[in-house]
Amino acid sequence: MVKQLLHKPTLTIGFLIFPGFPMSCLTSMIEPLRAANEIADCIAFDWKIISETGGRIASSAKVVFDTDAALCDVAQIDYLFLLSSPTSDFVNRKTSEAQLRRLMRHGAAVGGVSGGVFPLARSGLLEGHAVSVHWCYAAAFAQEFPQMDMRDDVIVFDHPRYSVAGAAASFDLMLSFVETQLGADTATEVACWFQHPVVRGRGVRQKTPTFHRDSTADMLPEPVAKAVAILGRHLAEPIAVEAVACAVGVSPRQLERQFKKATGQSPSLYYRMLRMKAARQLVLFSREPMARIASAIGYETLPPLMRHYRQEFGVSPAEDRATINRFRVENNRPLPSA
Repeated sequence: MVKQLLHKPTLTIGFLIFPGFPMSCLTSMIEPLRAANEIADCIAFDWKIISETGGRIASSAKVVFDTDAALCDVAQIDYLFLLSSPTSDFVNRKTSEAQLRRLMRHGAAVGGVSGGVFPLARSGLLEGHAVSVHWCYAAAFAQEFPQMDMRDDVIVFDHPRYSVAGAAASFDLMLSFVETQLGADTATEVACWFQHPVVRGRGVRQKTPTFHRDSTADMLPEPVAKAVAILGRHLAEPIAVEAVACAVGVSPRQLERQFKKATGQSPSLYYRMLRMKAARQLVLFSREPMARIASAIGYETLPPLMRHYRQEFGVSPAEDRATINRFRVENNRPLPSA
């Protein structure tokens, strides 16, 4: 018989899901809570699946979830996490955002998971707070919210706001809740149940791909890692490879050789890939016209951007945007979904 937790009140956590939300993030948050209750043989955690208007909501994987409540019917909750695609927004923004504020006045902490930081930021509730943004949405987020304090940590807690970059980080955050509520031994046992090898906390940076199958950005040699960071900071204002090499403290030839060995790409091609990936985020997750997207990633004219985009993705930006919009309309499916 599962018993009520004696020493601490049960934490109630709400998951506010939008059409096309990332299912992996939801299950990564609920499962460790469920396991913790079983291991501790008590009701340490309760959870509710919520949508703006109630009813059934389809995830990005087309799996449909029956929600427990509409947002307007939620009266008391300890935490509320928004899970969505970057393009999601409230149907009735005024009413729903007022309800978020009402819940916060009654003590609820709010958070955004993966693309869920977008509707949370649009509500104004992230103003003045640091926010974790998944790397695959970073360019789109920076374009829409240029004044926001955007971080590449996997978890950012800026009281009383949480932001989480992706499913694995969502699991990590719930493990921290388990540790606070039930102790480190229970949190470790939960992690072992799911063969979750490393419990990451705040201050851990996101892993990003280097376009080389054997490495991620945090595994790069120091000169290459520094060069990658410099290139990433100069998407809107192009920088020459020679200037990057000088800043890193190596010759252009040394940088070229080390970069190609570490990433499988020359610095110039890697740089172009970074800019094209940023362009694709803006194509897929914003309504910006192509001229402004070109300017945002440092292209003075459209033709070279259009040519490089097609070389990278096999379609034009217009074709890419039309395809994703058709998926959204027909299937509520955002791409990609982290």
